[in-house]
Amino acid sequence: MHNKLPSFFSFIDILNKDHIRKLNKKIAIIYRNYSIPYDKKIILDIKKICKKDGRKFFLSNNLKLAINLDLDGVYLPSFNKNQNIQKKSVKNNFLIMGSAHSIDEIIIKEKQGAKLIFISPLFKTNKKKNFLNPLKFNLLASKTKRKVIALGGISSKNIKKLKLTKAFGFGAISYFEKNDKVNL
Repeated sequence: MHNKLPSFFSFIDILNKDHIRKLNKKIAIIYRNYSIPYDKKIILDIKKICKKDGRKFFLSNNLKLAINLDLDGVYLPSFNKNQNIQKKSVKNNFLIMGSAHSIDEIIIKEKQGAKLIFISPLFKTNKKKNFLNPLKFNLLASKTKRKVIALGGISSKNIKKLKLTKAFGFGAISYFEKNDKVNL
């Protein structure tokens, strides 16, 4: 099935080789940029860097491209509600992941075949007024048998609070931009 599932994820929207190389090798990369069409050359450049580092690499919201470019998997955001995912066309070690903000979205991600479900936002973020907190996060996490990943608002000030959750790991954007050499 899956060789060791990653626990830590850095979301990136540009190719910054220095940033990727500085990250702890345990941190998987999710390339997500919804403002421009995906550029295969950029994706293949990121894949090459990740492969050299022994790092997992995932593409957001484009299953077909992730399969065609032989990536490690795909990340399906919460707004992707398509339940007609053609899971039979993926290789055994291809990982489908997805994000959810509610029980209904968790059910959708399970139907899409997600093995890891990102539940967010755990903490307050600039984008969202509402956030879960560790207690509400755990209540949502208990609604699935899949491994859950904490996402949203994670900072050096609140990272210790992750121990209060049932999270298998966490994903972040700015946390990893500010903490390249974090020890995991």
